Amino acid sequence: MNRVIMIALAGAAALCGPGLHPAYAQAPAPVRQVGLDAAVAQAVAQNPVLASAQTTIARAEALLQQSRAALMPTVSGAITSVTYDSARGFEDATTQPRSQVLFSATAAVPLFAPEARARVTQGRDNVEVAALSAAAARQQIAVATAQAYIGIVTAHRQVEVSERSLETARAHLDYAERRLEGGAGSRLNQLRAAQAVAVDEAALESSYYALLAAQEALGLLMAEEGPVDVTDASVFDEPVTDIGDDWLAERPDVQYQARAVEAADRVVRDSWKAWLPTAGLSFTPQAVAPGSLFSPSRTWQLGISLSQRIFDRTPAAEKALRQVTLSQTRFARDEVELRARSEVRLARQAVTRRERVLETTVRAAEQAAEVLRISTAAFELGATTNLEVIDAQRSARDADTAVSLAESALRSARLDLLVALGRFK
Repeated sequence: MNRVIMIALAGAAALCGPGLHPAYAQAPAPVRQVGLDAAVAQAVAQNPVLASAQTTIARAEALLQQSRAALMPTVSGAITSVTYDSARGFEDATTQPRSQVLFSATAAVPLFAPEARARVTQGRDNVEVAALSAAAARQQIAVATAQAYIGIVTAHRQVEVSERSLETARAHLDYAERRLEGGAGSRLNQLRAAQAVAVDEAALESSYYALLAAQEALGLLMAEEGPVDVTDASVFDEPVTDIGDDWLAERPDVQYQARAVEAADRVVRDSWKAWLPTAGLSFTPQAVAPGSLFSPSRTWQLGISLSQRIFDRTPAAEKALRQVTLSQTRFARDEVELRARSEVRLARQAVTRRERVLETTVRAAEQAAEVLRISTAAFELGATTNLEVIDAQRSARDADTAVSLAESALRSARLDLLVALGRFK
């Protein structure tokens, strides 16, 4: 029953005339085009996902400033007003006025604070670790943008395949209609050709929609208010060469984990500084109004303080916690490096296999095109029916689609290899 309906629909399409065929497949409106480098740069600069990574850097810098503040001089002032029920004194001498205002200021500076200085160095490490974490996040956005770019290239290629297939099907339909009008063809052959045209028109519409969806995906990554198209259809067509031996250190995730291990190790090594003494200097001038017998109107104090831990279990507990954190960070680094080596091995194999697949699919597409040419020529000579022609058209279309998919898979494999090697950031 479905086959009957399809034939009827194809016949209705044929009766509408070939002049109406283009109305079934309208190409999307042109949109702004960008190159891969420009697309990645804009995505990295404007994508809102990176905002959280930037706030992590800002927090690390704020904590660093907080650590530095502990080593900077501090100055504070105070005004105190005291009123008693009555003045105090003896033998007509006032020792304590009824109301008195005290003006004081304190300037303090740490003279020796090794633990606080260690926290400043640790804060610098944390800023670098946060920056490397942001770099890893930027790479993820760049890779997603490149993948979207490849998707648009593939969608364009599929549109070309669908347009070429539709053009071939329409040419066959026109030939079948001319033969029918000349009395040499059959209504059945004309209906079969019309059905093939309808199928290819639907496939072309699907290809146009897939292209628009891919363009929207790229526009979303670039924070654009609409779809974005590509300018370079040959991205990642060149083979990956000059791999070298130092590729592991080029990966942002490996750099992040390695720097995190260094930072955690420094924290553990600085734990002994908690037992060092601390020393500080303070200077406090005071002014009292009105002065009294025991409270001169102007005075000052100079103080030097020295503090030393004698018995405290807190540093030992903190060191144990820091060692656990260091061990966890090392495990994470080892896991990332292990995964990186696996990704490189797999990506190299993927590139090799995809290249072979592309070679075979291209050869198959060439053979399918030759079969279509021979089948069409044989049909025009009356040596066969148009069933062979339609089947050859379908096979040629499928072969061209396989080539498009193989090209896309090879581009993605080369991108994955560049990412695994740390050469695409």
